[in-house]
Order: sequence, then structure tokens, then C-alpha cells
Amino acid sequence: MDPRTLSKTDDNVSPSLAPTTQNEGIPNKPVSFWHRAYRSMGFQKGYNFSLFIIFAGAIVGFSLARLSYLNISGSASSSYASGAAPGEWYWYSRGIYRIGITIHLATILPAGLLMVWQFIPIIRHKFLIFHRINGYLVMTLVIISNVGALMIARRAFGGSLETQAGVGVLVIISTTSIALAYYNIKRLQIDQHRAWMLRAMFYLGTIVTLRLIMILSALISSKASYYNTTMTCGELLSILDTNEKVNSSYPQCGQPGSTADTRAIVQGKFGTQPEQIGASLRMSFGMALWLALFLHAAGVEIYLHLTPRENNRLRQVSYEKQMEKGLSPAGSAGLTSDRWGDAEPWKSMKEGTEA
Repeated sequence: MDPRTLSKTDDNVSPSLAPTTQNEGIPNKPVSFWHRAYRSMGFQKGYNFSLFIIFAGAIVGFSLARLSYLNISGSASSSYASGAAPGEWYWYSRGIYRIGITIHLATILPAGLLMVWQFIPIIRHKFLIFHRINGYLVMTLVIISNVGALMIARRAFGGSLETQAGVGVLVIISTTSIALAYYNIKRLQIDQHRAWMLRAMFYLGTIVTLRLIMILSALISSKASYYNTTMTCGELLSILDTNEKVNSSYPQCGQPGSTADTRAIVQGKFGTQPEQIGASLRMSFGMALWLALFLHAAGVEIYLHLTPRENNRLRQVSYEKQMEKGLSPAGSAGLTSDRWGDAEPWKSMKEGTEA
């Protein structure tokens, strides 16, 4: 057959017989919805929105679940007195510890609900006044809540040395992060303001992860019979309600000369006995606090190192704003490594273009 005939035949093939892609031109609805969702809130990357949902959702969920604890001493089942770990209310029901727990809960729970709004881009861009006022409010609430945390650290889940040290470290690093974030935003160093506020949020989120680790650890350690701690007879009485129950299970509390401060050994077991549940949580709390703090501190540093382009973009924005305000050196007016360390002097992209 003549090749010219073949060519003409091929050219005249009906379009309906040509190969086609089945989904060509049809948008992927779930993906399209996802793009619209995160872009409507100002996020430029889907992974940022995913991380925001996970971490902000955890903080908001935890804060909402604990809002009923603002009813500190109520008789309702949702009050703090009823929902606290066994033995905790014995100390928090009076004196400086009652003041401390009230201050802590009344400030940190609202702070948890308010801080997530600071990380929604569209609010920072279109509602700057709200962003500023809300930021000052969150900073103030967190600092006051840290004061309350220090007041109760001596009795928090037994108040062991590792627990007191963990609470102290968490207070120091969260307060320091907020102070540095405040200083940097006053110097219009927006990139460093972002970094330190992210650190503060991650540090404060430790309490959520802590609870998960503590409960998991209590369940695992309960499988062994050789984990135990001590409780005072006063704590045991507040848990078991009657002296008869206390003395039958813990005879040392009924011995002549025993007082409310006399200590009895309690097995840590996450089972049916409330004092044993309290003991298992008490033994796990300090370890869980340090492990959660490590995970959050490492996690936020990894995130910051994986987002250098956003840091560079905000550094350029800082440069432009500092130039407008006459701050020097422009681009490094805040706490930056080239100003306070031995990093190479930072240069604006605009300077490089002009050169």
C-alpha cells in the first residue's frame, strides 16, 4: 500500500477513537477543597495547615475539656475537686496551694484557647490590631499562670524533686521565650519573633503530651507489682473518706503517735483502688514531664530548621520595616546571630540587587 494513502488514513481517524485520559480535565474535589481550606486561612503550604490542625487542635481540645475545672471546689463531677487525680485535692483545697491552683487554671486555660489565633496567617495580615491585643493578653496570662505553677509545684503529683525541677525548667523556658518574642517584635525582628513564639507554644503544649505519656506509663507499670510510692495518711483519708478504711489497708496510719503527715507505702496500680491509681500517676508524672518536654523542645527546633525559606522571607520583611523606622542595623535590629554571635553579616536581597 502507498505510504501516502496510510498517512491520509491516519489523519482522518475519528476523534472519538483517539486515546484519551479518563480523568483529564476533571478536578480532584478533595484536593481542591483542601487547597481552598488552607488558603482561605492564609496558609501557603498544606503541611503548615496540617501541623496547625494537629497541634492547635490538641491545645484547644485540652483547654476546652478542662474549662469545667474553673469550678475549683464545686461538688459537680466536672469540677477540679472531683476530677483531680486521687490525693491532689488534699493539698489544693487550702492555703497557698489553693491560691496557686486557682491562679494557674484561671489563666492558662484562657491562654490555651487564645494563643492558637496568633498562628493563623489571615488574622495577622488582615486583623493586625486583634493580633497585637490578643498577643499581649496571651503573654500576660501565661506569665501569671507560671506564677501559679510555681506555687503548686511542691505538691503537684507528690511534688518529687524531678517534678519540681521539671516545672521550674518549663516555667523558665516558656517565660524566656515569651520575653524574647516580645523584645524582637518591638525591634521589628519578625523572623525571630515567629521563632520564639513557636517555641513558647510548643513548650506550653508539653502538658498535653505529658498526660498521654503519664497515663500510658501508669498502665504499663501497673503490670509489675514492685512499683510503689508513699502517701501521707491525710492524703489517704481524703481519698478513702473514713479512718476505718485507711487503718484496715494501711495499719501504720492507725498506730499510736501517727499523724496526718505519717507516710504509708502505696502500690502503684492503675486498677480499682483510687489511692493506687493516684500512686501510679504520681510515679509517672515526673518522668512523663521530662520526656514530653524533650520531645517538644526537639520538635520545634526541627521544624524551625526545616522552614528556612519562611525565615528568610520574614527576615526581608523585618529589614524593610526596620528601614522605615530607622532601626539599625536594618535586618538585624533584634536578637540575631550575626549581631550577637559570629555569623556572617546578613545582607538584604535588595542590597544585592542594587549592587
